[in-house]
Amino acid sequence: MPITYVELPEDVIGESRALNEQIEAMLATIPAVNTVVPEVTRRTRLEGSGPFGAIVTSERAVDFSIPGPGGEIPLRVVSPAEPAAVYLHIHGGGWTLGAADQQDVLLTTLSDATGIAVVSVGYRLSPESPMPAAPDDCEAAACWLVENSLERFGTDRLLIGGESAGAHLAALTLLRMRDNHGAVAAFSGANLVFGAFDLSLTPSARSWGARNLILSTPIIEWFTDQFLPGLTPEQRRDPAISPLYAELHGLPPALFLVGDLDPLLDDSLFMSARWRAAGNEAQLLVYPESAHGFTAFPSRLAAHASAAQIAFLGRAIGNRVEGA
Repeated sequence: MPITYVELPEDVIGESRALNEQIEAMLATIPAVNTVVPEVTRRTRLEGSGPFGAIVTSERAVDFSIPGPGGEIPLRVVSPAEPAAVYLHIHGGGWTLGAADQQDVLLTTLSDATGIAVVSVGYRLSPESPMPAAPDDCEAAACWLVENSLERFGTDRLLIGGESAGAHLAALTLLRMRDNHGAVAAFSGANLVFGAFDLSLTPSARSWGARNLILSTPIIEWFTDQFLPGLTPEQRRDPAISPLYAELHGLPPALFLVGDLDPLLDDSLFMSARWRAAGNEAQLLVYPESAHGFTAFPSRLAAHASAAQIAFLGRAIGNRVEGA
């Protein structure tokens, strides 16, 4: 089925519900991210003094850089000795937070489960480098992989994906690879996790309100203002900015994954429907009692979502993933 409302045992759903209550209560004790300048939030994350603790890094990760339109672009790689494919990963953080070296646990999990090399992009952040800096850097990384993955990794089989703002940038990257380079066919799958695809805000994002469950309407508006300063809602619907409004033909199979307590729920509902209507393969998984970013927290429900992504990536490269 194109849309699956994931059914899980009540105790698993209850665990997620309790986690949401804990997260919401904890966030109520600290200033909301939209009330703090980005450099302060970045610093507290690096110091491990933020609400979600220290960043876990892996000794297996390797850093290098490639030339980009605004200078060197850092890439961080976790890879087996002989990868079956290369997954271009684009991190989230509202185009304002995050870095290539801040999700090693995710990169390692995906690499170990699928036998792929995971390459995470350290794109330029807003507000210092607003649109189009981040999409330009992601496009440059994608072009570099198309040209160099066979020599560097021993395979030219490519995948792409990301979470939140990273899913938005992954979708834009595919459109740019199609329209600017005629190279979208190099990517055999897109893993688009709770993405933002309409930066003028979909109904669910506009109507969510002030409740801070990782995101709120004011937080979403603040993030988009960092990325798109001075643009009106109509300007933000430009297909070069909001992929929901783009012509979507000729794109690879995609997995959309989102929680039903995510203000960005409509983004995945609408984008997955348009992806299919354009003649592409798409599956949407909607998880119960799940907030934005739920896959980053330890729960059985998050583990189920991780397994679904691993199975999708395995199918996309023609591998049989254990347990898929």
